[in-house]
Amino acid sequence: MRMVDLIEKKRDGHELTTEEIRFIVEGYTNDKIPDYQVSALAMAIFFQDMNDRERADLTMAMVESGETIDLSDINGIKVDKHSTGGVGDTTTLVLAPLVAAAGVPVAKMSGRGLGHTGGTLDKLEAIPGFHIELTREEFASRVNESLIAVIGQSGNLTPADKKLYALRDVTATVDSIPLIASSIMSKKIASGADAIVLDVKTGAGAFMKDEEDARKLAAAMVAIGNKVGRNTMAVISDMSQPLGLAIGNSLEVQEAIEALRGGGPDDLRELCLALGRQMVYLGGKADSLEEAEELLKELLDNGKALEKFKEFIRNQGGDPAVADDTSLLPQAPYRIELPAREDGFVSRMTADAIGTAAMVLGAGRATKDSVIDLSVGLMLNKKVGDAVKKGESLVTIHANTEDVADVMEKLYAAIEIAPQAEAPLLVRGIVTGNGEQ
Repeated sequence: MRMVDLIEKKRDGHELTTEEIRFIVEGYTNDKIPDYQVSALAMAIFFQDMNDRERADLTMAMVESGETIDLSDINGIKVDKHSTGGVGDTTTLVLAPLVAAAGVPVAKMSGRGLGHTGGTLDKLEAIPGFHIELTREEFASRVNESLIAVIGQSGNLTPADKKLYALRDVTATVDSIPLIASSIMSKKIASGADAIVLDVKTGAGAFMKDEEDARKLAAAMVAIGNKVGRNTMAVISDMSQPLGLAIGNSLEVQEAIEALRGGGPDDLRELCLALGRQMVYLGGKADSLEEAEELLKELLDNGKALEKFKEFIRNQGGDPAVADDTSLLPQAPYRIELPAREDGFVSRMTADAIGTAAMVLGAGRATKDSVIDLSVGLMLNKKVGDAVKKGESLVTIHANTEDVADVMEKLYAAIEIAPQAEAPLLVRGIVTGNGEQ
Protein backbone atom coordinates (compact mmCIF):
# COMPACT_ATOMS: atom_id res chain seq x y z
CA MET A 1 0.00 0.00 0.00
CA ARG A 2 1.43 3.42 -0.97
CA MET A 3 0.42 6.70 0.64
CA VAL A 4 0.63 8.56 -2.69
CA ASP A 5 -2.00 6.22 -4.17
CA LEU A 6 -4.35 6.87 -1.22
CA ILE A 7 -3.92 10.63 -1.57
CA GLU A 8 -4.78 10.37 -5.25
CA LYS A 9 -7.77 8.13 -4.48
CA LYS A 10 -9.29 10.62 -2.04
CA ARG A 11 -8.34 13.57 -4.25
CA ASP A 12 -10.47 12.04 -6.98
CA GLY A 13 -13.46 11.62 -4.65
CA HIS A 14 -13.30 7.89 -3.94
CA GLU A 15 -13.86 6.12 -0.63
CA LEU A 16 -10.95 4.92 1.46
CA THR A 17 -11.35 1.41 2.87
CA THR A 18 -11.14 0.55 6.56
CA GLU A 19 -7.72 -1.03 5.99
CA GLU A 20 -6.44 2.01 4.09
CA ILE A 21 -7.53 4.41 6.84
CA ARG A 22 -5.91 2.21 9.48
CA PHE A 23 -2.70 2.09 7.40
CA ILE A 24 -2.63 5.90 7.21
CA VAL A 25 -3.25 6.49 10.93
CA GLU A 26 -0.80 3.81 12.10
CA GLY A 27 1.86 5.00 9.68
CA TYR A 28 1.53 8.64 10.66
CA THR A 29 1.47 7.90 14.40
CA ASN A 30 4.64 5.82 14.08
CA ASP A 31 6.43 8.42 11.88
CA LYS A 32 6.44 6.14 8.84
CA ILE A 33 4.34 8.58 6.79
CA PRO A 34 5.66 12.17 6.58
CA ASP A 35 3.77 15.35 7.43
CA TYR A 36 3.68 16.56 3.84
CA GLN A 37 1.77 13.50 2.65
CA VAL A 38 -0.76 13.66 5.51
CA SER A 39 -1.15 17.40 4.78
CA ALA A 40 -2.03 16.54 1.19
CA LEU A 41 -4.54 13.93 2.38
CA ALA A 42 -6.13 16.37 4.85
CA MET A 43 -6.63 18.88 2.04
CA ALA A 44 -8.14 16.17 -0.17
CA ILE A 45 -10.55 15.28 2.65
CA PHE A 46 -11.32 18.98 3.13
CA PHE A 47 -12.55 19.22 -0.48
CA GLN A 48 -13.90 15.70 -1.09
CA ASP A 49 -15.37 14.94 2.39
CA MET A 50 -15.82 11.44 3.85
CA ASN A 51 -18.92 9.29 4.20
CA ASP A 52 -20.24 8.06 7.58
CA ARG A 53 -18.33 4.78 7.39
CA GLU A 54 -15.03 6.52 6.59
CA ARG A 55 -15.57 8.99 9.42
CA ALA A 56 -16.25 6.17 11.90
CA ASP A 57 -13.20 4.24 10.68
CA LEU A 58 -10.99 7.33 11.04
CA THR A 59 -12.32 7.90 14.56
CA MET A 60 -11.66 4.33 15.69
CA ALA A 61 -8.21 4.25 14.09
CA MET A 62 -7.30 7.33 16.16
CA VAL A 63 -8.80 5.73 19.29
CA GLU A 64 -6.65 2.64 18.70
CA SER A 65 -3.50 4.73 18.17
CA GLY A 66 -2.99 5.09 21.93
CA GLU A 67 -4.29 4.11 25.33
CA THR A 68 -7.98 3.75 26.09
CA ILE A 69 -9.58 4.11 29.50
CA ASP A 70 -11.48 1.08 30.79
CA LEU A 71 -14.44 2.08 32.95
CA SER A 72 -15.93 -1.42 33.08
CA ASP A 73 -15.36 -1.63 36.85
CA ILE A 74 -17.75 1.30 37.31
CA ASN A 75 -21.34 0.14 37.61
CA GLY A 76 -24.09 1.37 35.30
CA ILE A 77 -24.18 3.16 31.96
CA LYS A 78 -21.49 5.87 31.94
CA VAL A 79 -22.71 8.90 30.00
CA ASP A 80 -20.19 11.59 29.05
CA LYS A 81 -20.97 15.16 27.99
CA HIS A 82 -18.85 17.23 25.63
CA SER A 83 -19.21 20.90 24.73
CA THR A 84 -17.56 22.39 21.66
CA GLY A 85 -16.71 25.40 23.83
CA GLY A 86 -17.99 28.85 24.58
CA VAL A 87 -18.01 31.73 27.06
CA GLY A 88 -19.52 31.32 30.52
CA ASP A 89 -20.21 27.64 29.81
CA THR A 90 -20.85 26.40 33.35
CA THR A 91 -22.97 23.39 32.38
CA THR A 92 -20.63 20.63 33.62
CA LEU A 93 -20.59 22.08 37.14
CA VAL A 94 -24.38 21.82 37.22
CA LEU A 95 -24.88 18.68 35.13
CA ALA A 96 -22.41 16.39 36.89
CA PRO A 97 -24.11 16.47 40.33
CA LEU A 98 -27.60 16.86 38.85
CA VAL A 99 -27.35 13.79 36.62
CA ALA A 100 -25.62 11.82 39.39
CA ALA A 101 -28.53 12.69 41.69
CA ALA A 102 -30.80 11.10 39.06
CA GLY A 103 -28.88 7.82 39.41
CA VAL A 104 -26.60 8.04 36.34
CA PRO A 105 -22.87 7.54 37.07
CA VAL A 106 -20.75 10.53 36.05
CA ALA A 107 -17.12 9.47 35.57
CA LYS A 108 -15.86 12.72 34.11
CA MET A 109 -12.41 13.49 32.76
CA SER A 110 -12.02 17.19 32.07
CA GLY A 111 -9.33 19.58 30.96
CA ARG A 112 -8.02 23.02 31.65
CA GLY A 113 -8.94 25.99 29.52
CA LEU A 114 -6.73 27.80 27.05
CA GLY A 115 -8.49 31.00 26.11
CA HIS A 116 -11.23 33.15 27.64
CA THR A 117 -11.63 31.42 31.02
CA GLY A 118 -10.42 28.31 32.76
CA GLY A 119 -11.68 24.84 32.03
CA THR A 120 -13.82 22.72 34.34
CA LEU A 121 -10.79 21.71 36.43
CA ASP A 122 -9.77 25.34 36.97
CA LYS A 123 -13.29 26.23 38.04
CA LEU A 124 -13.46 23.34 40.51
CA GLU A 125 -10.10 24.35 41.98
CA ALA A 126 -11.68 27.67 42.98
CA ILE A 127 -13.36 25.61 45.72
CA PRO A 128 -11.07 25.62 48.80
CA GLY A 129 -9.32 22.26 49.21
CA PHE A 130 -10.73 20.61 46.08
CA HIS A 131 -8.24 18.37 44.29
CA ILE A 132 -8.50 16.63 40.96
CA GLU A 133 -5.65 14.18 41.51
CA LEU A 134 -7.21 10.77 42.18
CA THR A 135 -5.70 7.38 41.45
CA ARG A 136 -7.54 5.20 38.96
CA GLU A 137 -8.81 3.05 41.85
CA GLU A 138 -9.96 6.08 43.87
CA PHE A 139 -11.74 7.47 40.82
CA ALA A 140 -13.69 4.23 40.23
CA SER A 141 -14.45 3.89 43.94
CA ARG A 142 -15.85 7.44 44.20
CA VAL A 143 -18.14 6.88 41.21
CA ASN A 144 -19.36 3.51 42.46
CA GLU A 145 -20.07 4.93 45.91
CA SER A 146 -21.40 8.39 45.06
CA LEU A 147 -22.01 8.20 41.28
CA ILE A 148 -19.72 11.17 40.63
CA ALA A 149 -16.04 12.07 40.31
CA VAL A 150 -14.12 14.50 38.09
CA ILE A 151 -10.41 14.19 37.37
CA GLY A 152 -7.88 15.50 34.88
CA GLN A 153 -7.27 13.81 31.57
CA SER A 154 -4.40 11.37 31.75
CA GLY A 155 -2.62 8.76 29.69
CA ASN A 156 -1.55 8.73 26.10
CA LEU A 157 -5.02 9.13 24.59
CA THR A 158 -5.38 9.48 20.80
CA PRO A 159 -1.80 10.44 19.89
CA ALA A 160 -2.78 10.28 16.21
CA ASP A 161 -5.35 13.00 16.80
CA LYS A 162 -2.81 15.22 18.59
CA LYS A 163 -0.42 14.94 15.63
CA LEU A 164 -3.13 15.44 13.03
CA TYR A 165 -4.68 18.41 14.83
CA ALA A 166 -1.32 20.20 15.03
CA LEU A 167 -0.86 19.60 11.32
CA ARG A 168 -4.35 20.82 10.41
CA ASP A 169 -3.74 23.97 12.42
CA VAL A 170 -0.92 25.03 10.07
CA THR A 171 -2.36 23.74 6.78
CA ALA A 172 -5.74 25.53 6.70
CA THR A 173 -7.65 22.25 7.16
CA VAL A 174 -9.09 22.81 10.65
CA ASP A 175 -12.55 23.63 9.27
CA SER A 176 -13.31 20.18 7.91
CA ILE A 177 -16.42 18.47 9.30
CA PRO A 178 -15.09 14.87 9.06
CA LEU A 179 -11.76 15.86 10.63
CA ILE A 180 -13.37 17.90 13.44
CA ALA A 181 -15.96 15.21 14.17
CA SER A 182 -13.47 12.35 14.27
CA SER A 183 -11.09 14.40 16.44
CA ILE A 184 -13.73 15.14 19.09
CA MET A 185 -15.31 11.69 19.04
CA SER A 186 -11.99 9.84 19.22
CA LYS A 187 -11.21 11.50 22.55
CA LYS A 188 -14.67 10.82 23.97
CA ILE A 189 -14.60 7.16 22.93
CA ALA A 190 -11.04 6.64 24.22
CA SER A 191 -12.19 8.06 27.57
CA GLY A 192 -14.42 5.02 28.10
CA ALA A 193 -17.96 6.42 27.90
CA ASP A 194 -20.84 4.07 27.11
CA ALA A 195 -22.99 6.93 25.79
CA ILE A 196 -22.22 10.50 24.75
CA VAL A 197 -24.19 13.74 24.84
CA LEU A 198 -22.84 16.64 22.77
CA ASP A 199 -23.43 20.36 23.18
CA VAL A 200 -22.60 21.85 19.78
CA LYS A 201 -22.36 25.63 20.02
CA THR A 202 -23.08 28.12 17.24
CA GLY A 203 -22.59 31.88 17.10
CA ALA A 204 -19.88 34.47 17.71
CA GLY A 205 -18.43 32.74 20.78
CA ALA A 206 -18.41 29.27 19.21
CA PHE A 207 -15.96 27.38 17.03
CA MET A 208 -18.77 26.88 14.49
CA LYS A 209 -19.93 30.45 13.84
CA ASP A 210 -22.48 29.40 11.22
CA GLU A 211 -25.57 27.51 12.43
CA GLU A 212 -25.72 25.29 9.35
CA ASP A 213 -22.12 24.18 9.96
CA ALA A 214 -22.98 23.45 13.60
CA ARG A 215 -25.88 21.27 12.46
CA LYS A 216 -23.61 19.35 10.08
CA LEU A 217 -21.02 18.82 12.80
CA ALA A 218 -23.64 17.63 15.29
CA ALA A 219 -25.09 15.17 12.77
CA ALA A 220 -21.60 13.91 11.89
CA MET A 221 -20.63 13.26 15.51
CA VAL A 222 -23.93 11.60 16.38
CA ALA A 223 -23.58 9.34 13.34
CA ILE A 224 -20.02 8.37 14.33
CA GLY A 225 -20.98 7.61 17.92
CA ASN A 226 -23.92 5.44 17.01
CA LYS A 227 -21.99 3.67 14.25
CA VAL A 228 -19.25 2.57 16.67
CA GLY A 229 -21.64 1.40 19.38
CA ARG A 230 -21.96 4.46 21.62
CA ASN A 231 -25.47 5.82 21.99
CA THR A 232 -25.01 9.47 21.06
CA MET A 233 -27.27 12.52 21.02
CA ALA A 234 -26.63 16.24 20.57
CA VAL A 235 -28.05 19.65 21.38
CA ILE A 236 -27.31 22.61 19.09
CA SER A 237 -27.18 25.71 21.30
CA ASP A 238 -26.62 29.43 20.87
CA MET A 239 -23.31 31.05 21.79
CA SER A 240 -23.81 34.42 20.15
CA GLN A 241 -23.81 35.83 23.69
CA PRO A 242 -22.30 34.28 26.84
CA LEU A 243 -24.27 31.54 28.58
CA GLY A 244 -25.61 32.64 31.96
CA LEU A 245 -24.37 35.78 33.66
CA ALA A 246 -20.99 34.77 35.12
CA ILE A 247 -17.68 34.69 33.21
CA GLY A 248 -14.74 33.70 35.38
CA ASN A 249 -13.84 30.71 37.50
CA SER A 250 -15.02 31.52 41.02
CA LEU A 251 -18.00 33.47 39.66
CA GLU A 252 -19.07 30.51 37.52
CA VAL A 253 -18.90 28.15 40.51
CA GLN A 254 -21.13 30.58 42.39
CA GLU A 255 -23.58 30.62 39.48
CA ALA A 256 -23.59 26.82 39.27
CA ILE A 257 -24.44 26.63 42.97
CA GLU A 258 -27.35 29.03 42.43
CA ALA A 259 -28.60 26.79 39.60
CA LEU A 260 -28.30 23.70 41.81
CA ARG A 261 -30.40 25.51 44.41
CA GLY A 262 -33.15 25.70 41.83
CA GLY A 263 -32.40 29.25 40.70
CA GLY A 264 -29.69 30.79 38.56
CA PRO A 265 -30.04 32.33 35.09
CA ASP A 266 -32.91 31.00 32.97
CA ASP A 267 -30.70 30.17 29.98
CA LEU A 268 -28.24 28.13 32.07
CA ARG A 269 -31.10 26.15 33.60
CA GLU A 270 -32.72 25.61 30.20
CA LEU A 271 -29.55 24.26 28.61
CA CYS A 272 -28.71 22.05 31.59
CA LEU A 273 -32.17 20.51 31.39
CA ALA A 274 -31.85 20.01 27.62
CA LEU A 275 -28.49 18.23 28.00
CA GLY A 276 -29.31 16.52 31.27
CA ARG A 277 -32.48 14.91 30.02
CA GLN A 278 -30.49 13.27 27.21
CA MET A 279 -27.91 12.01 29.73
CA VAL A 280 -30.57 10.57 32.03
CA TYR A 281 -32.45 8.97 29.12
CA LEU A 282 -29.29 7.42 27.64
CA GLY A 283 -28.31 6.32 31.16
CA GLY A 284 -31.49 4.27 31.37
CA LYS A 285 -33.07 6.19 34.25
CA ALA A 286 -36.10 7.43 32.31
CA ASP A 287 -38.26 5.99 29.53
CA SER A 288 -38.52 9.28 27.64
CA LEU A 289 -36.81 12.65 27.40
CA GLU A 290 -39.89 14.27 28.90
CA GLU A 291 -39.83 11.96 31.92
CA ALA A 292 -36.11 12.63 32.35
CA GLU A 293 -36.63 16.40 32.33
CA GLU A 294 -39.37 16.22 34.98
CA LEU A 295 -37.06 14.16 37.20
CA LEU A 296 -34.25 16.72 36.82
CA LYS A 297 -36.54 19.65 37.64
CA GLU A 298 -37.65 17.86 40.78
CA LEU A 299 -34.04 17.22 41.85
CA LEU A 300 -33.16 20.89 41.37
CA ASP A 301 -36.17 22.12 43.27
CA ASN A 302 -36.10 19.64 46.19
CA GLY A 303 -32.45 20.21 47.10
CA LYS A 304 -31.16 16.73 46.18
CA ALA A 305 -28.98 18.04 43.32
CA LEU A 306 -27.32 20.49 45.73
CA GLU A 307 -26.77 17.71 48.29
CA LYS A 308 -25.07 15.61 45.62
CA PHE A 309 -22.82 18.58 44.81
CA LYS A 310 -21.81 18.82 48.48
CA GLU A 311 -21.06 15.10 48.57
CA PHE A 312 -18.98 15.40 45.40
CA ILE A 313 -16.95 18.31 46.79
CA ARG A 314 -16.40 16.54 50.12
CA ASN A 315 -15.24 13.34 48.40
CA GLN A 316 -12.52 15.25 46.54
CA GLY A 317 -11.19 17.15 49.53
CA GLY A 318 -13.11 20.39 49.02
CA ASP A 319 -15.09 22.42 51.52
CA PRO A 320 -18.80 21.65 50.98
CA ALA A 321 -19.71 24.75 52.99
CA VAL A 322 -19.28 26.79 49.78
CA ALA A 323 -22.67 25.43 48.68
CA ASP A 324 -24.29 27.33 51.55
CA ASP A 325 -21.91 30.30 51.69
CA THR A 326 -20.43 31.30 48.33
CA SER A 327 -18.39 34.07 49.99
CA LEU A 328 -15.93 31.28 50.86
CA LEU A 329 -14.95 31.23 47.19
CA PRO A 330 -12.08 33.48 46.01
CA GLN A 331 -13.23 37.12 45.86
CA ALA A 332 -11.70 39.88 43.75
CA PRO A 333 -10.88 43.06 45.73
CA TYR A 334 -12.48 45.50 43.27
CA ARG A 335 -15.94 45.66 41.71
CA ILE A 336 -16.37 48.23 38.98
CA GLU A 337 -19.60 48.91 37.08
CA LEU A 338 -19.84 49.45 33.31
CA PRO A 339 -22.61 52.05 32.84
CA ALA A 340 -24.82 52.13 29.76
CA ARG A 341 -24.19 55.16 27.57
CA GLU A 342 -27.78 55.41 26.28
CA ASP A 343 -31.35 54.17 26.73
CA GLY A 344 -32.65 51.25 24.67
CA PHE A 345 -32.44 47.49 24.48
CA VAL A 346 -29.31 45.34 24.46
CA SER A 347 -29.13 44.10 20.87
CA ARG A 348 -25.68 42.47 20.84
CA MET A 349 -23.25 40.98 23.37
CA THR A 350 -20.50 39.41 21.28
CA ALA A 351 -19.51 36.35 23.24
CA ASP A 352 -15.91 35.92 22.12
CA ALA A 353 -15.09 39.61 22.59
CA ILE A 354 -16.55 39.57 26.12
CA GLY A 355 -14.56 36.41 26.80
CA THR A 356 -11.40 38.21 25.69
CA ALA A 357 -12.16 41.01 28.14
CA ALA A 358 -12.40 38.42 30.93
CA MET A 359 -9.07 36.92 29.86
CA VAL A 360 -7.42 40.36 30.02
CA LEU A 361 -8.55 40.53 33.65
CA GLY A 362 -6.73 37.24 34.30
CA ALA A 363 -9.67 34.81 34.17
CA GLY A 364 -8.17 32.78 31.31
CA ARG A 365 -4.91 31.69 29.71
CA ALA A 366 -3.29 33.42 26.76
CA THR A 367 -0.66 30.64 26.74
CA LYS A 368 -0.35 27.24 28.41
CA ASP A 369 2.00 28.77 30.98
CA SER A 370 -0.33 31.62 31.98
CA VAL A 371 -1.45 31.67 35.62
CA ILE A 372 -5.19 32.10 36.14
CA ASP A 373 -6.61 34.45 38.77
CA LEU A 374 -9.57 32.39 40.00
CA SER A 375 -11.27 35.40 41.64
CA VAL A 376 -11.63 37.78 38.68
CA GLY A 377 -14.23 37.91 35.95
CA LEU A 378 -17.40 39.56 34.73
CA MET A 379 -21.01 39.47 35.89
CA LEU A 380 -23.47 40.46 33.20
CA ASN A 381 -26.33 42.56 34.51
CA LYS A 382 -28.11 42.60 31.15
CA LYS A 383 -28.53 40.11 28.31
CA VAL A 384 -29.66 40.54 24.69
CA GLY A 385 -33.29 41.68 24.61
CA ASP A 386 -33.19 43.39 28.02
CA ALA A 387 -34.21 47.03 28.41
CA VAL A 388 -31.56 49.39 29.77
CA LYS A 389 -31.45 53.02 30.94
CA LYS A 390 -28.51 55.35 30.47
CA GLY A 391 -26.19 55.02 33.48
CA GLU A 392 -27.54 51.62 34.45
CA SER A 393 -24.87 48.93 34.92
CA LEU A 394 -24.40 46.57 31.98
CA VAL A 395 -21.59 44.55 33.56
CA THR A 396 -19.93 44.32 36.97
CA ILE A 397 -16.18 43.88 36.57
CA HIS A 398 -14.53 41.81 39.33
CA ALA A 399 -10.86 42.81 39.19
CA ASN A 400 -7.60 42.75 41.14
CA THR A 401 -6.84 46.36 40.17
CA GLU A 402 -8.82 49.57 39.80
CA ASP A 403 -7.25 50.19 36.39
CA VAL A 404 -9.65 48.39 34.05
CA ALA A 405 -9.89 50.99 31.27
CA ASP A 406 -8.77 48.46 28.64
CA VAL A 407 -11.37 45.94 29.78
CA MET A 408 -14.12 48.57 29.75
CA GLU A 409 -13.16 49.62 26.23
CA LYS A 410 -13.38 46.01 25.05
CA LEU A 411 -16.76 45.55 26.71
CA TYR A 412 -18.23 48.70 25.16
CA ALA A 413 -17.07 47.47 21.74
CA ALA A 414 -18.74 44.10 22.37
CA ILE A 415 -22.11 45.42 23.60
CA GLU A 416 -24.59 47.24 21.40
CA ILE A 417 -27.78 49.06 22.41
CA ALA A 418 -30.59 49.62 19.91
CA PRO A 419 -34.17 50.94 19.94
CA GLN A 420 -35.49 47.36 19.76
CA ALA A 421 -34.06 43.86 20.28
CA GLU A 422 -35.14 40.30 20.98
CA ALA A 423 -33.39 37.55 22.91
CA PRO A 424 -31.91 34.81 20.66
CA LEU A 425 -33.29 31.29 20.69
CA LEU A 426 -31.04 29.21 22.98
CA VAL A 427 -31.68 25.62 21.89
CA ARG A 428 -31.54 25.55 18.08
CA GLY A 429 -32.03 21.83 17.54
CA ILE A 430 -31.79 18.29 18.91
CA VAL A 431 -29.97 15.56 16.99
CA THR A 432 -30.54 11.86 17.69
CA GLY A 433 -29.65 8.67 15.88
CA ASN A 434 -32.87 9.13 13.95
CA GLY A 435 -31.89 12.58 12.65
CA GLU A 436 -32.60 16.16 13.72
CA GLN A 437 -35.73 17.10 15.65
